[in-house]
Amino acid sequence: MKTLLVIAGPTAVGKTSLCVRLAKHLHTDVVSADSRQLYRELTIGTAKPSSSEMEGVRHHFVDSHSILNPVNAGRYEQECLSILNNLFETKDIVILSGGTGLYINAVCDGLDDMPPVDPALRAELLARFQQEGLTNLQHELRQLDPLYAQTADLQNPIRVTRALEVCMSTGQPYSSFRRRQTAGRSFKSVLIALERPREELYSRIDTRMDAMLQAGLIDEVKSLVPYRHLPALQTVGYQEVFPYLDGEYDYEEMVRLLKRNSRRYAKRQLTWFRNQGNYQWFAPDEDEKIISELNDVR
Repeated sequence: MKTLLVIAGPTAVGKTSLCVRLAKHLHTDVVSADSRQLYRELTIGTAKPSSSEMEGVRHHFVDSHSILNPVNAGRYEQECLSILNNLFETKDIVILSGGTGLYINAVCDGLDDMPPVDPALRAELLARFQQEGLTNLQHELRQLDPLYAQTADLQNPIRVTRALEVCMSTGQPYSSFRRRQTAGRSFKSVLIALERPREELYSRIDTRMDAMLQAGLIDEVKSLVPYRHLPALQTVGYQEVFPYLDGEYDYEEMVRLLKRNSRRYAKRQLTWFRNQGNYQWFAPDEDEKIISELNDVR
């Protein structure tokens, strides 16, 4: 059976460099599972790997779509499975790597069968988000589905409103509809997650954010102001810069928020992958141990 080697983990943990080394060793490609790096218009703020960082290894779902034609988990699942089918025609192993747990679950296990939702309720919740902001919606979700709220990315308004609309339309927690049945796949998934000591990871995040600012993050965000309402821009790395451009706070506060929110995002990612319960954890430099794990389960 063909094997999908999943390399997951939080932002700045070191996924890209490890995957490049593994891909060269295994003579294969890397498929990105990052819900923002696939957008051509988002480069600096997503810490998208450069061509030199990819070192000639082919990466799929990087610069593959436009923010004007957004991708959700369902579309990602379909398109990713199509790419994997093509790759598996000539390769026994393909690497899937990223920090978007929902996208990884969609590919490995399939998406949950969610109940239909009244479009009027969806429109109402999105209107509330635009008028009130995210805080009230987050509070409601914590009341209606505390289980999901523990691991969800509550800074993502799309995730929050999606969960709320299911809770409100069915009277049941959103989490009660999740992972009821795993979809059949023609490949085996080997799930690896990366971690570093917390302070080391946070230091890497701070250093990366400084580098992103030096590389021109503010100018990139300025170019995206006409699109700031789009779902793809409702994310860490962009949402902190827009208010700075509006004059709501100064540069030092923007930098503080960028670093703080990136660290919080990494913590939520770690919580997500740990709660899945089926990942084997390694340090980003344990190449040989990861290859040994891969060989043991194949």
